[in-house]
Amino acid sequence: MEPLNDDDALISPLSRRALILTSLVIGASLPSVVAQAAKLSGSAPSVEEAEKTALNSDPMKSMLWYDKPAKEWVEALPIGNGRLGAMVFGGTSNERLQLNETTVWAGGPHDYDNPDGLAALPEIRKLVFEGKYREAADLANAKFMSRPLGQLPYQTLGDLHLEFELGGKAANYRRELNLDSAIATTSFDANGVHHTREVFASNPDQILVVKLQADKSGAISFSATFKSPQNSVCNGREADLLLSGVSGEAEGIPGQVKFAALLRARVQGGTKQIVGDRLVVQNANAVTLFITMATSYVNYKDVSADAISAAATYMNRVAHKSDAELKNAHSADHRHLFRRVSLDLGSSKTDLPTDKRIHGFNSGDDPGLAALYFQYGRYLLIACSRQGGKPANLQGLWNDSTTPPWGSKYTVNINTEMNYWPAETCGLNECHEPLFSMLEEVAETGKKTAQVEYGAKGWVLHHNTDGWRGAAPIDGASWGLWPTGGAWLSTHMWQHFLFTGDKKALARHYKTMRGAAEFFLDTLQIHPTKGWLVTCPSTSPENSHHSGTGLCAGPTMDMQILRDLFDACIGASEVLFLDPELRDRLKDARSKLAPMQIGKAGQLQEWLEDWDMGAPEIHHRHVSHLYGVYPSHQITRDHTPELFEAAKKSLEIRGDAGTGWSMAWKINIWARLLDGDHAYKLVLEALRPQGTLGEGGGVYPNLFDAHPPFQIDGNFGFTSGVAEMLLQSTPESFQILPALPTAWPQGEVRGLKARGGHTVDIAWEKGAPTRVAIQIGWARSVAVTVNGRVVHLQGNPGSKHTIAAQ
Repeated sequence: MEPLNDDDALISPLSRRALILTSLVIGASLPSVVAQAAKLSGSAPSVEEAEKTALNSDPMKSMLWYDKPAKEWVEALPIGNGRLGAMVFGGTSNERLQLNETTVWAGGPHDYDNPDGLAALPEIRKLVFEGKYREAADLANAKFMSRPLGQLPYQTLGDLHLEFELGGKAANYRRELNLDSAIATTSFDANGVHHTREVFASNPDQILVVKLQADKSGAISFSATFKSPQNSVCNGREADLLLSGVSGEAEGIPGQVKFAALLRARVQGGTKQIVGDRLVVQNANAVTLFITMATSYVNYKDVSADAISAAATYMNRVAHKSDAELKNAHSADHRHLFRRVSLDLGSSKTDLPTDKRIHGFNSGDDPGLAALYFQYGRYLLIACSRQGGKPANLQGLWNDSTTPPWGSKYTVNINTEMNYWPAETCGLNECHEPLFSMLEEVAETGKKTAQVEYGAKGWVLHHNTDGWRGAAPIDGASWGLWPTGGAWLSTHMWQHFLFTGDKKALARHYKTMRGAAEFFLDTLQIHPTKGWLVTCPSTSPENSHHSGTGLCAGPTMDMQILRDLFDACIGASEVLFLDPELRDRLKDARSKLAPMQIGKAGQLQEWLEDWDMGAPEIHHRHVSHLYGVYPSHQITRDHTPELFEAAKKSLEIRGDAGTGWSMAWKINIWARLLDGDHAYKLVLEALRPQGTLGEGGGVYPNLFDAHPPFQIDGNFGFTSGVAEMLLQSTPESFQILPALPTAWPQGEVRGLKARGGHTVDIAWEKGAPTRVAIQIGWARSVAVTVNGRVVHLQGNPGSKHTIAAQ
């Protein structure tokens, strides 16, 4: 490879490596590479779906199924179209569909900023630098934190209840969720009649559909009604049943989101009528129920929409569409995303109900359950995060409460980011878009927070936000006074470019990324004794370095995130040919950030001081300082071997136990540490029944991740972790099966994505790759490490190459 010229030296290390893999493998000069990257936009063509569906030939491998109805919410099956969601219980004489619309938030538009914060900030910083951490936290709690102290929760809309006249007990019962078609089906026999009920949430038509069928004429009779814990009323509206209401009060702020749900029946044979607050159907041959929902929420500062009119518009759009048209459009839309990736890890006990498979997974003879759980994460992301909608929150889309755990908000010190870890690697880059749209809104509220509380340019987001896009610190200084949430989320925009090569999207996102970086150029402080640039005040998320206090300066995670943010902005400015002066400022600031350090126990230090071994919670669930291993690439075996070993030591000290999402994060980190067997140990832990080994982690019967309680980030973190075990792409390298566990000696995966936009299929036997097929992405070339050798490939986007075993 030819040496870099003077112009090349102006490009930051990460962006130089990440912009193009080709310069590393075929000797292309970097200026030409940057120019090529600037010309390209849009995702590289994907491999044909027919090629991707070969491993889906057995529908049972993509099926959750059960032999009894759900009694608890965490046994019900989730469906969603990004905006609308339902939990299907699969009852026989009584069916419950718990309903969500993604903009039902308590309260209303609200300014969270504390006007006393700016005056108190210099003293808070002074106290931190003097080591008076508790005094600094006390002052921050009194003068700097959000008003009100908490943000507002995401809430349920309500339920649809169906009460059937069956005339006998149910037998031959089965309920299932087909991940490939995104349809939940319940079937059983009663009184000599076979009943089948299908439920799906259509993204193309923005409607929930319930199809009721029986194998005898006139056998379907039921009544339907809406129920809601909100302030609401249910009555007839022409031929429809209407639920209308308003979201709840929280933190002293009255609920202001008006909502509406409409129910309409299409009946074959029999009769239908509205009777008070019920839709009544008698003696029908088949019935299709249509459910639409809408709210008055326009955006975080506007709740003026007409919810009833919007719900009626959605309903009227499907009035003349046949059942087959609706179903086919729904499944085709879902499969366009879902079938991009398939995974086969070997035998699957598909003859057993899913809850029984969970109880037997640790025996090691059902690797197919891990593959199902991997695909379940992809299914859930498609179901709760679609273009034009809102991003996945702490429970994705599904929530049956008005006061859910942690408000079911967006916790951005790990959880929201983890929701989107599989978006790019697992072929769902479009599902990333709602997160980017939210970031653009938070950049608006965060700009005011930066001005009011820090006197700074740019924008800031602390450890939480909600439907009203609060950006100020909440909950208390030891948790909330962490300023790098927006910085971390902004790095997702750069990763999206590295995977897709979409220059148009990068140009749209650059303003948000730049604003996040400008805030830190204004607020970084020179440490009075160490001389490094550090954040102050801050915290290493949710952990305490001494009893009762976590406030500090320059925690390791902050420094790692800012290196990635600055590198991302430098790289984006190079691709877009923008802001050379800002680029120079970022390079200078990056070079002065506090470095990662190794402590006396050989561990990677979590803080500037070597406090780790004396910290109150040495086994804390957060492993924040290991961000540099995953999701970042700052610590690798080849480039930073001492830090690599120190990170491994830190993870060993931390231990394997933890909440569901914590174990999922550790799967990803152990994969990056190239220890597939240790990653697999946590796979076993993640897929055990919740509560069997204490209270932390595991899964519920419906495969929802258990924090406990349910948080969806563990589902998504598991999916990304399996992907990292099978394929890792860094800006310099592309590794096949880097952390394959011995428990998966043979298998096949198709459709994984690598940076540069490359699509990768891998087959392996006896723990070694037997065939690797690569479709070249926007980067046009790639260096592939397979079976210990490096293979260089080059071609136009979409060209295909196969590497045979040797």
